[in-house]
Amino acid sequence: MTTNSKKKLDAVPLKGEALLARVQELEHMSKEEKARVCGYYTVMGDGSERLNMMKFLNALIDAEGIELDGRSGNGNSRGGRSASFRISVQANGNLLIGSAYTKKMELHPGDEFEISLGRRHIHLKQVSSDAESEES
Repeated sequence: MTTNSKKKLDAVPLKGEALLARVQELEHMSKEEKARVCGYYTVMGDGSERLNMMKFLNALIDAEGIELDGRSGNGNSRGGRSASFRISVQANGNLLIGSAYTKKMELHPGDEFEISLGRRHIHLKQVSSDAESEES
């Protein structure tokens, strides 16, 4: 047996709506059993089966339409951490928004904002450069 013949057969896994429907039907099973029934396993050369849990879980995430990597199809994501849209007050009392947000909003150094306080909200309104030129 050569090293290339270790994998003998890959199951054809369910995807999309078919996967979601089948998982719903199998609610009484463990996630491993669901993965196997939905076709997320490989039969090895010796006849043993290997579950492909990551492929199964990723297929579920895709089928649900959940976007985890922060990419919206624009293709300019460089990896790393993504914005969580949740921040904490720092020890010095400052709120740091961070570059993930400013990049997503296409903000640049020097862009200005008006700050207004609500009962439990801080509202930021970008001051447009058009408004500044009209005031001059």
